[in-house]
Amino acid sequence: MNLLHRPKSIASSRSSTSSNHFFVSNAGERGLTMKTTVFSKIRNLDAYPKVNEDFFSRTLSGGIITLVSSLAILLLVFSEFKSYLHTVTETKLLVDTSRGETFHINFDVTFPAIPCTLLSVDTMDISGEQHLDIKHDIIKKRINDRGDVIESRPDGIGAPKIEKPLQRHGGRLEKNETYCGSCFGAEQSDDDCCNSCEEVRDRYRQKGWAVTNADLIDQCKREGFFERVKQEDGEGCNIHGSLEVNRVAGNFHFAAGKSFHQSNFLFDDMISLQKDSYNISHTINRLAFGEYFPGVVNPLDGGQWTHKTSNGVYQYFIKVVPTIYTDIRGRTVNSNQYSVTEHFKDLELIGPDSHPGVFFYYDFSPIKVTFKEEHISFLHFITNICAVIGGIFTVAGIVDSFVYHGQRKMKKKAEIGKFR
Repeated sequence: MNLLHRPKSIASSRSSTSSNHFFVSNAGERGLTMKTTVFSKIRNLDAYPKVNEDFFSRTLSGGIITLVSSLAILLLVFSEFKSYLHTVTETKLLVDTSRGETFHINFDVTFPAIPCTLLSVDTMDISGEQHLDIKHDIIKKRINDRGDVIESRPDGIGAPKIEKPLQRHGGRLEKNETYCGSCFGAEQSDDDCCNSCEEVRDRYRQKGWAVTNADLIDQCKREGFFERVKQEDGEGCNIHGSLEVNRVAGNFHFAAGKSFHQSNFLFDDMISLQKDSYNISHTINRLAFGEYFPGVVNPLDGGQWTHKTSNGVYQYFIKVVPTIYTDIRGRTVNSNQYSVTEHFKDLELIGPDSHPGVFFYYDFSPIKVTFKEEHISFLHFITNICAVIGGIFTVAGIVDSFVYHGQRKMKKKAEIGKFR
């Protein structure tokens, strides 16, 4: 039985294999046809059809236009690349919410007609804090009438002190003895001491007395104050330094004469050796409210004001704008900018209780300015490059087409004799 049926099984197997080959072949042909159809459709989307070189027509005008447009592309691409390398500054305005801070006022002012010994710096603000005759971080330079520096010294350094100051009881200071200087009759109590010339003059003012013979006051002789006043007569002063004040509205001023505080008013102590009037002509070499940052403009830097007569009050009203500057490396500088108006008052028109000086009144703006350095984004740079290349090639193509067709029309008219 098996032998009779074997040939039929072999024939059936061959028929099945032939049928499989047929179906595989048909499937391959259908796949190839589909690929060809897809590629054909994509080829039809080509927006840049190619032209055989045999059909190109090159002209002299086209070569010139191509050369000029290529140079223009190179120049503009180089310009865009330079702009990409350079930083740009982004500016924003914000509401200033900072509080409870301090800031520094850096100044450099020259007074050509006021001696250094008589020049003092005072500050006060609306919170009631006051600092009178500030000496910390202040440098004074004595200058002559030609502006040459005679001497430079930190403020508060006077003549050498006498080794044995005069005690309150009349004797000289001995070893292992506590110094207690005499107030020369103006003591407020039995154990009251006046250890400086300033304290003696202050006690006299509290009593309502005048210092008639200052040369007899041991503290003033020992500090060399009056000797310096006489020595510096006719000189000027350059004063520069830094003030740390509260971040609230206030003022600082340069007064001619040592300033004191009494009955909540500032006035100048015009001692017998001082002049009755002062010329407050001045030059502001530098005035900054905070640290320097690139691009900052201080409107008072280099400002000069000359007053021909004596006795006056010069006032600057300053609006300070808080500023934050962040450079390309992320370093942040907290500083300030400012605007200013100025006004002069003659003491004869103000009143006898006013005294000469230069006053700077400052207040803060509620708006904060932020500057941030940053590079143009790379995508923006690529977009600009594509716009430059595409735009120039488009314009050059229009110009070339206009020139080419114009030349052809002129040539045809010349051939038919229209230009004869």
